[in-house]
Amino acid sequence: MNVVVGQSGGPTVAINASLAGVYQAAIKAGADKVYGMRNGIFGFLQERLVVLNELLCDEEKIELLKRTPACYLGSCRYKLKAAEVAEEEYQKIFEILKKYEIDCFFYIGGNDSMDTVDKLSAYGKKIGSSIRFVGVPKTIDNDLMVTDHTPGYGSAAKFVATVIKELVRDTEIYDLKAVTIVEIMGRNSGWLTAAAALAKGEDCNGADMILLPEAPFTMESFFEKIEARLKVKNNLIIAVSEGVKLPDGRYVCELADNTQGEDVFGHKQLTGTALFLADACAKRFGIKTRAIELSTPQRASSHLASLTDIEESCRVGAAAVEAAVRGESGVAAVFVRACNKPYCCETGVVDIHEIANLEKTVPLAWINEDGTDLTEEYLDYARPLIQGELTPYFADGLPKHLVLK
Repeated sequence: MNVVVGQSGGPTVAINASLAGVYQAAIKAGADKVYGMRNGIFGFLQERLVVLNELLCDEEKIELLKRTPACYLGSCRYKLKAAEVAEEEYQKIFEILKKYEIDCFFYIGGNDSMDTVDKLSAYGKKIGSSIRFVGVPKTIDNDLMVTDHTPGYGSAAKFVATVIKELVRDTEIYDLKAVTIVEIMGRNSGWLTAAAALAKGEDCNGADMILLPEAPFTMESFFEKIEARLKVKNNLIIAVSEGVKLPDGRYVCELADNTQGEDVFGHKQLTGTALFLADACAKRFGIKTRAIELSTPQRASSHLASLTDIEESCRVGAAAVEAAVRGESGVAAVFVRACNKPYCCETGVVDIHEIANLEKTVPLAWINEDGTDLTEEYLDYARPLIQGELTPYFADGLPKHLVLK
């Protein structure tokens, strides 16, 4: 059989580990050729394919791939229209699949990528195609339904918690009133910002406030909580999701009128939440403030990769191949947790309709009463996902990466 695999959406530390998992499992299953899409389905439509058998020809390259952040094959943000209004595009995709004698199609990505798998598998079924379409989950946002967690989240959470710990050390050296606001990715779900709670421990007090899109937020309540905390502590660290919302549904960053339009999927592009809140605090309290936007480093910092995340990401890629070999299509591989202590998590397969275009948020029961911290239930859930380290290969003092030229 021949298979093709692509990567889509935002990059992560672990998405290449899933690619490695798909490749190794496909070879083990007897695949003749494993094609890689350059820049996802967008590149596939241009027949920009590479033969991974030639590029990942030894174990050393596969291990290096696992230690390389972002998307080895390149990514895209390309939305397939409904087949009813763009059937020519679907016909072209299936012509290319036939040309390269593709039996299995794997797509690694988040919500929108699962939508692509859903649409292609539905069209394939409509025309009587035997090609199997399987999704492989990926997103630092951890917002895919059904799966216990998503590949990439553990490493990004490890990075966020580490940065918060280091910022606490940095700010506590000064004996003066100050507020540092750290903006973390998360449009409608606060999973990644919640990871700031992991910083708290014997050697660290952690963040003083953690603000998620799921919790109610008003400017006055925000000021009141800061004022109360400044009475007992000089330096405050506040972790805030970029998508924190006001009661009327607007994002806080929209108050600064600095949003940057929408992407191709209709998502508002958010930025400036921390900067707006820091400026507001400076005006309200007359103290030093600082805004820190973690931005893209939180999703691509392979030097802080979670070993658990990398190993599981590779495993879920293999699970997708195993599902296709069994003849399943229109499905996605997922994680199914059996236990927190000791941590035990297996892989499973679900119908793609249970994931595509749906969004999982942080349970309200895992947020404390005043909406500024996470409960032990969240910590028990998240802590296993950040365990272990996968040390990069170093060359000339810097991490070495596998790059497709």
